[in-house]
Amino acid sequence: MSLDSLKSAIPDYAKDLKLNLGSVIGNSDLPAQQLWGTVLATAIASRSPIVLRELEPEAKANLSPEAYTAAKAAAAIMAMNNVFYRTRHLLSDHEYGTLRAGLRMNVIGNPGVDKVDFELWSFAVSAVNGCGMCLDSHEQVLRKAGMDRDTIQEAFKIAAVIEAVGATLDAEAVLAAQ
Repeated sequence: MSLDSLKSAIPDYAKDLKLNLGSVIGNSDLPAQQLWGTVLATAIASRSPIVLRELEPEAKANLSPEAYTAAKAAAAIMAMNNVFYRTRHLLSDHEYGTLRAGLRMNVIGNPGVDKVDFELWSFAVSAVNGCGMCLDSHEQVLRKAGMDRDTIQEAFKIAAVIEAVGATLDAEAVLAAQ
């Protein structure tokens, strides 16, 4: 399917989401690999079958096989890391922060694509998953690599819109089935 069919499925009461979806993807200044990797990683992170089913084919068509795999890897590793580090951060016992994580995260060091792209995708997934510690960490890496705030904001705008579209369409599917 496609971005257009996803937009057409958005109900009238969520017209802003429809417009925003077209804007954040259709008018993005991100290079194609960064854009479509962000779209794919955040579609996975949204946990919305509808959003993933509609956006994955277009993302796959716009990404190299390596970038496609790396975007999925960013969603996978951040699904784990966001829960782990968010929990560590939220616990009032800060001693957990001194303990060794003991979790394998090799893909972060060798993602198979430019590390800045992988960091951007990891950042966007962290926005969906709400991990402030991961957001800060990835944002600092991106800024040190020379990425400006406008570009970084593009990634979390995409994340916000894709998450909202998923929540809306999944709710509509449940309500329609009643």
